[in-house]
Amino acid sequence: MRILLAEDDSVLADGLTRSLRQSGYATDCVSNGQEADSALSTQDFDLLILDLGLPKMNGHEVLRRLRARNSHIPVLILTAADSVEQRVKGLDLGADDYMAKPFALSELEARVRALTRRGACGAPTMMKHGPLSYDQVGRIAYKHEQMLDLSARELGLLEVLLQRTGRLVSKEQLVDHLCEWGEEVSNNAIEVYVHRLRKKIEGDGVRIATVRGLGYCLEKIQPAGNSRPQDQVSGQE
Repeated sequence: MRILLAEDDSVLADGLTRSLRQSGYATDCVSNGQEADSALSTQDFDLLILDLGLPKMNGHEVLRRLRARNSHIPVLILTAADSVEQRVKGLDLGADDYMAKPFALSELEARVRALTRRGACGAPTMMKHGPLSYDQVGRIAYKHEQMLDLSARELGLLEVLLQRTGRLVSKEQLVDHLCEWGEEVSNNAIEVYVHRLRKKIEGDGVRIATVRGLGYCLEKIQPAGNSRPQDQVSGQE
């Protein structure tokens, strides 16, 4: 899960970024509206936390441009001006939630969980695939109802694969969703994460297939006689 935080107060931005990262979210931060607009127009995020009082381009304009591009990512607005007019304007422009400064960090984290589990298309709280299930609120994965011991990166990887069940996910897509700006993650590192996740989830009806030269796919194990052609799937790394 990847979050963009647009906040010009460096102290607040640093505190929020640290907290979100500790909760397992890949979090990138910008300090003005132009940077936010540029990032949103060129990269994919799962949530935008948007301060209205940004320099160079205010938050309302960032939000207006975002929705004009037909983006439906959830937006949580932060503002020091808690007037009815400000709230109405933000919501009318397409914001999903609103918080006035100062706020309790625990409340913001709860709202982030609510918005990210809902996602852009109203995705269910619990994701399931074969024997696997993933609670997007608690960020806990299960196999046959038994909790899995997964690292934050492994949880993020599983979440991306579950969101795209039956579809190929390239290594580049995994890097985009799991990693922050400036975080250098090689294709070899992605292979290591996939290998570790495989060891914890595969067998009994589910596997992560490697499609040579294309990426990975989370799929249910086919019954005997209905498996994929061997020339398409390279097997585990």
